[in-house]
Amino acid sequence: MFSLWSRYYHTLKFLKWTQIKYRLLYSLRSGIKIPDSNGNFLPGQRDLRLADSIPAYTFWLGAYRFKFLNIEHNFTNGIDWNYATYGKLWTYNLTYFEFLGQSGLSKENGLKLIHDFIAQQSTIKDGLEPFPISLRIIFWIKFLVKHKIQDSKIDQSLYGQLQMLYKNPEYHLLGNHLLENSFALLFGGLYFADEKVLKLGSTIMVMQLKEQILSDGGHFERSPMYHQLMLYRILDCINLLKNNPENSPLDFIKLLTQKAELMLGWMTQITFNNGDMPMVNDSTNEVAPTATVLKNYATQLGIIPKTKPLTTSGYRKIKMPRYELLVDVGNIGPDYIPGHAHSDTFNFILYQNDQPLLVDTGISTYEKNERRKNERSTAAHNTLMVSNLEQSEVWGGFRVARRAKIIQLEESDGQITATHDGYRRIDCEHRRTFKYTKQYLEIKDTLMGKHGGTAFLHFHPTVFPQLEDQRITGKFGTIHFENADEIRLSPYLLATGFNQTREALRAIVSFKEHLYTIIKLT
Repeated sequence: MFSLWSRYYHTLKFLKWTQIKYRLLYSLRSGIKIPDSNGNFLPGQRDLRLADSIPAYTFWLGAYRFKFLNIEHNFTNGIDWNYATYGKLWTYNLTYFEFLGQSGLSKENGLKLIHDFIAQQSTIKDGLEPFPISLRIIFWIKFLVKHKIQDSKIDQSLYGQLQMLYKNPEYHLLGNHLLENSFALLFGGLYFADEKVLKLGSTIMVMQLKEQILSDGGHFERSPMYHQLMLYRILDCINLLKNNPENSPLDFIKLLTQKAELMLGWMTQITFNNGDMPMVNDSTNEVAPTATVLKNYATQLGIIPKTKPLTTSGYRKIKMPRYELLVDVGNIGPDYIPGHAHSDTFNFILYQNDQPLLVDTGISTYEKNERRKNERSTAAHNTLMVSNLEQSEVWGGFRVARRAKIIQLEESDGQITATHDGYRRIDCEHRRTFKYTKQYLEIKDTLMGKHGGTAFLHFHPTVFPQLEDQRITGKFGTIHFENADEIRLSPYLLATGFNQTREALRAIVSFKEHLYTIIKLT
């Protein structure tokens, strides 16, 4: 019982008062529905213009067939917009309507799908939460503007959803959720010429962009996937404002442009040479547009990347002729919203000759299950555990109790040294030094407190390591360990997308107090 109360205490103490206040306020409200329309409540509608945006991934497969999160489903007797068999995120994706932007979807089919949703909107559940409403507002408006559609029934439903969002921004969650709310309020406010909605959307957006986009250009939740999603949305807002300057609220195109430039610069640095996005924290494939697609869209809008040294986001990227190294020497994320964070301090990813060698295990689910717990755990990353304890106590799908903090960081030419206090509850600190040259990478782990540790190295499925005494060999070269008590290779599952995994091998190395890992690449 004490450990349970301790977990709640160390989780809740970091929340902002705003989150607590609105969580209590929203919990007291009864079910909220789209207001009934008498056809006379629309404030107006502007004839907006938009340049072509980024095409969506193919999610609608024709008729009543959809594919989200690598799970395909065919509704044989009409679409059930509350379909929950595959989990809440699948239901969310169904109701986002992002598929309206996929190549090949006709105006007629898009309208059929929208009208089907409207016909059932009085029974919609998860799809009427603020987050799916936000995305749906944006995707409906982009579709309506592209095809020059004027449909009073759609407009009435759309405005009702906009009013629901206006009254229920996700102040209880903050982070990317509240920023998504602001993007939708901007789109909806401009579409309906609603000054109150515009003012709220603009106010939230300016405030959140200044907080959420760090000085080096990274998104503060430290997930490359969410970074790219937020960048995509900012570029869409720039598209909207630049193509409708006479109707644009306030003068914040400059702010949006500055943030987009920084975010492009960060993304360019963090992305591997072959175009791969680092799968750190909650990141996976085919959710956000790729770095190449985003850069092309930005170029179309006249946005040029602005590169600053990687600092505040906590990541460092080292490029050598034969390898690329991504190192995590930052805190897990904003204390009051660590939902997409993992217990991965001092994790690293290593690519050799533009191919993955040592990787992050990624994510395959958002469900609150054992798989989600494992994918967020310390043992799922290229770092180490002490006494089988998590560095940061991840739990409940999107919660973190006690969390590791960086208490020392030193950087010099060819070397990074950092210390975290994630094991302070057992009087232990972990110091890790990365020393890198063109020929090799050396990692020195020191446990201050006379404890033993277990280090993990996760190989990509295309890599076939072999164990020989105190070293691991393969076509990549050799990995030699000094002061290791035991070294073994064990299978693990690499997440390659939602609900999609591949088996690979990882090295598990036990030691006492000190471990030296020397990676020499052929």
